[in-house]
This record gives sequence, structure tokens and C-alpha cells, in this order.
Amino acid sequence: MATIAPPAPRARTGSGVDRLEKWRRRAPLLPALVFLVVVTQIPFVVTLVISTLHWNVLQPGDKGFVGLDNYQTVFTDERLRNAVKNTIVLTASVVLISLLLGLLLAVLLDRRFPGRGLARTLLIAPFLVMPVAAALLWKHAIYNPDYGLLNGTLNAIWRAFGAAEGPQLDWVSDYPMPAVVAALVWQWTPFMMLILLAGLQAQPGDVLEAARVDGASGLGIFRYITLPHLRQYIELSVLLGSIYIVQTFDAIFTITQGGPGTATTTLPYEIYLTMFRKYEYGEAAAAGVVVVIGTIIVATFALRVISSLFREEMAK
Repeated sequence: MATIAPPAPRARTGSGVDRLEKWRRRAPLLPALVFLVVVTQIPFVVTLVISTLHWNVLQPGDKGFVGLDNYQTVFTDERLRNAVKNTIVLTASVVLISLLLGLLLAVLLDRRFPGRGLARTLLIAPFLVMPVAAALLWKHAIYNPDYGLLNGTLNAIWRAFGAAEGPQLDWVSDYPMPAVVAALVWQWTPFMMLILLAGLQAQPGDVLEAARVDGASGLGIFRYITLPHLRQYIELSVLLGSIYIVQTFDAIFTITQGGPGTATTTLPYEIYLTMFRKYEYGEAAAAGVVVVIGTIIVATFALRVISSLFREEMAK
């Protein structure tokens, strides 16, 4: 007579043993999570609290809760509005010019030629220079009206045409915003170039070869195949570049110190002035919160673009 085997015991899904196993796997990540919360979230919460206070260290007895008044000041104060405008102009200019130059250099480096490795290394070098060192280089070695490279080159050109001496331009004082933009473009173009070069090298070779066989010109291939392929890489370059450049402080502080007047005072530099020159801690904290929220919004779009790129690569 055949015996019927008893049914196998079911796995206790969601039981205490399973939960213990899940926590055992997550345990190595807990120190990193605690560290992240301590160094980022707690200071941000403290900043939120300070942003609701009227707090000037020059008036220690006059500190109190003002609600959202500091945020109202951020959006209505003339200096802060001017700082926001300068931040937008600086960020848009640097991102667009760096993107165009980076695309041009990426297209050139995507071709094979003798010394391509050396050229790639030299073009990446500006991005590896410390921001303060790069700003000092541009301020003294390039922009200085007495011994800078720009005026020296102009004087040499003038003397070549028979003139005694060319004009001694003070680039930082006469053209403050273009001076800062040029320095940042020099530093951030390699960043754009690397992202776009990765996109160019990820193109499917069979599609390009089929287009050449069909008689498509180089310009047509670039316009109808390469550019659509690079769309997400361009979006990623713009988003990441905007996140980093909108926080620019080193170049402003080193080259122009926000001047002349408020011509190059950006929002991060205005926050610095509000905190360490006016000693308005509550107002500076509110402006900082606004910057963080704006950066988070841009970063969210950047993460979506990165996720879509990963999904495309996995689907190939």
C-alpha cells in the first residue's frame, strides 16, 4: 500500500527569522546611513530652524522667531534679487559655452590621430586643477593689466603693426562677468567633453557604417544620428554642470570678490556676505535653504536622466 508523504513545511514568509535575515544583510550599511544623517540631515534641520529666527550676532539680545519673514526678504531684497540674476547669467553662460566647446573637442577626440592620448590628457588637465588655484592663475597670470598674458599678447600685436604700445586693459574691472565666465569655461569644458565623448564612443558602429554605405554625408550623420543619440548625454551634462556651477564661490571670491559693485555677486557669495559681513544668520540660512531646494530639484532631473541611461545600456 502506497504511503502519502506529508507535505513539506511552508517557508514562513515575513516571519521573525526572515526579518532578522534582512536586518543582518542591512547591518553593514547602517554606519554609513547614520554618518550620512549626522553630517547632512541634522545640519539641514538646524539650518531650517535658524532660517525662522531673527538672529544678528551684533544684537545678541534681540533674537526671536519671525516665521517666514526671512524667506520673504530673500525674494524681495534688491541685493538678493540681483544675486539670483547674476547666478542665472553665470550658470547659463558657463554651461552653454562649455557644452559647445566640449562637444567640439569630443568630436575631435573621437577620431584617431597621432598623439590622441596626449591631447586627451592635456585637455582634461584644467578640470583637475584646484578651483582656487585656477582662479589665481587667471587673475594674475592672464588678467593682470601690467604683466598678464592677455595684455602682453595685445601689446605684441600692436607693436607688430608699428604702434608703440597697446591699450592697458583692466579685464577684471572693465569686464568682470566675462572674466569669471572665461575662467569657469576653461575649467568646466573638460567635464562636458568627457561625458559627451563617452556618448560618442557608445554609438553603435553598424548604424554609422550603414549610413556611410547609403551615401550619407558626415554632416548628415552628425545631425540625424549622432545628435539624437547624444541627447541624453547633453541633458546629463547640462544638469550636472548646472548643479556644480550654481554653487560657484571660489572664482567669484578670488577674481572679483563680487565686484565691481555687485556686478558678479552670485547667490552663494551673497550668502557669504550676509553671514560674515552683515552677521544676519537667519537671513543667510533662509537663502541657503532656497539654494538647496533649487539644487535638489535640478538633481532630481539629473538622476532621472542617469537612470534612463542605465536602463538603455542594460537593454542593449
